Amino acid sequence: MKIKFKAKGHKNISSLHKSTFEITQDTSLTPSGDCIVGVASELNLNSFSKEFKDKIANDKTKIVVKLKTENGHDEISGFGHPKLTLTHPTDIVARKSSFICSRTLMVKADKVATDLDRNLINDLKQGNILSVEIILK
Repeated sequence: MKIKFKAKGHKNISSLHKSTFEITQDTSLTPSGDCIVGVASELNLNSFSKEFKDKIANDKTKIVVKLKTENGHDEISGFGHPKLTLTHPTDIVARKSSFICSRTLMVKADKVATDLDRNLINDLKQGNILSVEIILK
């Protein structure tokens, strides 16, 4: 089961956060948003089908997020959890920790913003398109 969508880069993307990464539907970004790797996302958590959300709400579900730009790519793995509500209207967040809120897509991620491929981040700083694929296993 998978879903694909696009977001955009932004000049203020720094990708320096040490515990999360985020994709948002917001179109602006201040330098303090150091976890954000994509803005103006086509989708949010509310866009996901009930079937997709039900599969994520299981701690045995492995979640793989693939991020791709023209010159860079990365793959992040984490897990679902029964307490995930997946209801935030703009933000999709992957977390290294087990913290859960309405913005959380996955917990126990093996990579976060600071770990991502720098070619990917450099493309995003130029405002390039970010292709996102979320795969549930």
